[in-house]
Amino acid sequence: MNLLLLNPAELDQGRETRIVGRRAEHLLRVLKVEVGDTVRLGVIGGKLGSGRLTAIEGDAVRLSVELSREPACELHLELILALPRPIMLQRILKQATVLGVRRFHLIRSRRVEKSFFHSPVLSPEKIRTLLLAGMEQAMDTWLPEVRIHPQFKPFVEDILPTLTGQGLIAHPGADGAMADLPLAGQSGQRLLLAIGPEGGWSDYELGQFLDRGFYGFTMGRRILQVDTAVVSLLAQLQLLYDLRKR
Repeated sequence: MNLLLLNPAELDQGRETRIVGRRAEHLLRVLKVEVGDTVRLGVIGGKLGSGRLTAIEGDAVRLSVELSREPACELHLELILALPRPIMLQRILKQATVLGVRRFHLIRSRRVEKSFFHSPVLSPEKIRTLLLAGMEQAMDTWLPEVRIHPQFKPFVEDILPTLTGQGLIAHPGADGAMADLPLAGQSGQRLLLAIGPEGGWSDYELGQFLDRGFYGFTMGRRILQVDTAVVSLLAQLQLLYDLRKR
């Protein structure tokens, strides 16, 4: 846990907090903090800052809080993901949050099993736990939004046109290359990245995205597992954005 995350309701007049449970145990047992020590903290959906330990009350911890800076978000990236197997989805939600995804769209494609949409992993409580773990790791207070779309056609016809940003779609048979992506490196740039199942998008699905202005590109000859592809693509997009921002 690189960042102690607080819910806004946990702040007493914005200056003090008392925490118990997993977070307090981590401070006491793992970080071994003592009264007077300072830890990094942030408020979910709010500012970042620090907390100074003022008291240890059994298994509870009291901290005085100072919030001093807003979280940075130069690249606003939304991930459109053909819903993968539940065990893989858990890894993706956490790691993609670490890598800065601001919103997830979990959608149906022809190669996605219907049963995946009934997985306990999609419960709001489980999703929130995974997202918070990613935020703690990345030291970010932005809680990503997760939207679930169990039908492909309503998503591309009704939802996709309402989304803002340059669309990119990864597909093994696409003509474009990552080096040629339409990425300007402007502050506040918004991207929509679509990643399909391991077998790729169907011709119909790919065509629907391309017809709506998405740029199709391939990562090369090798077919990656979805969780590997997500991490690799997000890291490369961030690098490409940073290079073009100069």
